[in-house]
Amino acid sequence: MPSTLAKIKSMLDNCIGKNLTVTSHIGRKKVVKRKGILSETFPSIFVVELDHDESAVERVSYSYTDILTKNILVEFEGQEAGLLGGTIANEELVENAEDF
Repeated sequence: MPSTLAKIKSMLDNCIGKNLTVTSHIGRKKVVKRKGILSETFPSIFVVELDHDESAVERVSYSYTDILTKNILVEFEGQEAGLLGGTIANEELVENAEDF
């Protein structure tokens, strides 16, 4: 696993249990926003438990390469200023991963 992906995983490991919004681009002019909680991280993917009110699906998984290639946008809610800042966008994850 390249260094950048490992650092993105490490940053997400520190945010397990926090509320987040994932915006994914699923096609031509189609964008899906999902809110939930970061529940688990694995070597290649991370799992988000979705809000039951907003989605019929309970869990969804994404790969770290989705963040790196900007296929998804991850924003954490209510994050205090610190290692990750207020919100995390793809660019910030990649930039912060290089400084990690």
